[in-house]
Amino acid sequence: MSTSTSASAAKNAAKSSAAKASANSGQPARQIWRWRVVDIVVAAVLGVAIGLVFWGWNTIGYAWFGAADALTPGLGGIAVGIWLLGGVVGGLVIRKPGAALVVELVAAIVSMLIGNVWGISTILSGLVQGLGAEIIFALFFYRRFGLAVAALAGIGAGAAAWVFELFYGSSPNILKSFEFNTIYLVSVVVSGAILAGVLGWLLVRALAVTGALSRFAAGREHVREV
Repeated sequence: MSTSTSASAAKNAAKSSAAKASANSGQPARQIWRWRVVDIVVAAVLGVAIGLVFWGWNTIGYAWFGAADALTPGLGGIAVGIWLLGGVVGGLVIRKPGAALVVELVAAIVSMLIGNVWGISTILSGLVQGLGAEIIFALFFYRRFGLAVAALAGIGAGAAAWVFELFYGSSPNILKSFEFNTIYLVSVVVSGAILAGVLGWLLVRALAVTGALSRFAAGREHVREV
């Protein structure tokens, strides 16, 4: 009788262990899709902070854009990268679906509310640019966040900005020459890769050093490296 009971208990324990293993194996996938309160708060904080950066860059970047464009039509895209920073940083820090889009969009809204020459189109640009970065993180299933992926996210945001400007506005770029649009595309994606991708990755690492990202994988990765 005791032998039968022991066998039954062992079988039940085995089933319980298997069930727990199965649940644990699915847990990481579910966690990827779940936003915590801290994720929402940090997304808002990052959006506001980067929105202030956008606002400051509106003057500097626009002057650089105009000077480069006067030198070679289309080359002004080299200044665009800073305006793509929100999507890259948001994706690298929060690492959840929608993070890149949300942070870039909040930053664009803040920039518009403070005041700029583009008005409501700033929000539309932020939406498109954030989506461009978001697509890149999604292609890697929100599991890879190294320098190469950051640069690709910047490129994705830049390419999305180029498509948006190709068709949007009273004087869309599609009305301009093929040469202009080619130069502008190359300039924007290079700027996105460097000023949004590489710079965004370095910025996240700098934040991790301070301990500000201790609640996020980006911060814990830095601790492991040290």
